[in-house]
Amino acid sequence: MSIFNAFNASSSALTAQRLRMDVISSNIANANTTRATVNENGEYEPYRRKMVQIEPTDKSFRTFLQKAANTTDNKASGVKVAGIVEDEEPFKLVYNPSHPDADEAGYVQMPNVDPLKEMVDLMSATRSYEANITALNASKSMLMKALEIGK
Repeated sequence: MSIFNAFNASSSALTAQRLRMDVISSNIANANTTRATVNENGEYEPYRRKMVQIEPTDKSFRTFLQKAANTTDNKASGVKVAGIVEDEEPFKLVYNPSHPDADEAGYVQMPNVDPLKEMVDLMSATRSYEANITALNASKSMLMKALEIGK
């Protein structure tokens, strides 16, 4: 077991949470973008909300078995970003006949981004980021105290 396992686990979580904050910021910035992509029919589509999928670095059965049995390889594995996926929730329809993207009935397709939900997700990601910084600082402090014992 390495003394840097806690650092590795915290640093992987910091990286994942930072990406999550970046994606959420992009969602908020594009909350009113009605022409983000072109679909297969050649028509513009509104921006689709994106979400980050985070998963454990090592998901093998052997790892879980060794942890349960408390044998050998007892390392902290951390997390990784599995991917960035688009939310398949339907677009919001807003009645605005004067909008350039309005259909024949006067409705405009708006992005499926809810700013309130994004702010809650951003606060969650920020708190997770802060918690990992606290864990990283605690690990650093413990290593420094261990080095002081040797004096």
